[in-house]
Amino acid sequence: MSSSAPSAASSRPVRVLLVEDDELMRRSFTVALERYGYEMKAAADGLTGLELFRDESFDLLILDVMLPGLDGIGLCRRVRETSLVPVLMMSARGDGLDVVAGLEAGADDYVVKPVDTYVLVARIRSLLRRATYAPAPGPDRAADEVPPSDGEMLVFGDLRIDTAGMEVCVSGSPVALTPTELKLLLEFAAHPGVVLERHTLLRNVWEYGWDGDSRVVDLCVQRLRRKLGRERIETVRGFGYKFRR
Repeated sequence: MSSSAPSAASSRPVRVLLVEDDELMRRSFTVALERYGYEMKAAADGLTGLELFRDESFDLLILDVMLPGLDGIGLCRRVRETSLVPVLMMSARGDGLDVVAGLEAGADDYVVKPVDTYVLVARIRSLLRRATYAPAPGPDRAADEVPPSDGEMLVFGDLRIDTAGMEVCVSGSPVALTPTELKLLLEFAAHPGVVLERHTLLRNVWEYGWDGDSRVVDLCVQRLRRKLGRERIETVRGFGYKFRR
């Protein structure tokens, strides 16, 4: 089971599940995001949030790290057992283990509280764009990087990427990727053999207009390696990452 963001042509509002135990913040975020046109559902603890997630369909989840009962990291892990829905974590601490644990659990991005509404909305919009991402063929892509088939299938050894159906297979077996993991993979696949710096990936994949936290890149690369094979993405120390042909 998986949830995805509605297309741009969809008339229904984007449904967001917010799980936040602070009542004031919960109400504040709910009201603010409703003003931006989002359809909000809120829960005060992780177990209630998990029940809502299982009972209803959502396009995006916003999870606080510190929650009673089942914390946000545990909730994210439970969500990832069945769904690739975009997940945005909120942490009261910008450094420390919370951010790393949340990203390792499968979150796509994070914000640090207190967070301004416009920053939160920007991160939400970025996540939703990734969930509906459809790459255009690059004009400078070498001919041998795209197999002749239908022009929509990228092949790198036993790795096949269907850019039309947004499906990835390794040795013939499908691999489930979150929207962020998929967009990161497509960014690598568009530049095989080229070293991509972390700030470039932050700009092109996470849409940070400034130097954001490179841990989101490192943790997402680690998740891709676990799913696709560790040798697929090479670390170039002091620079970034290189996707092997």
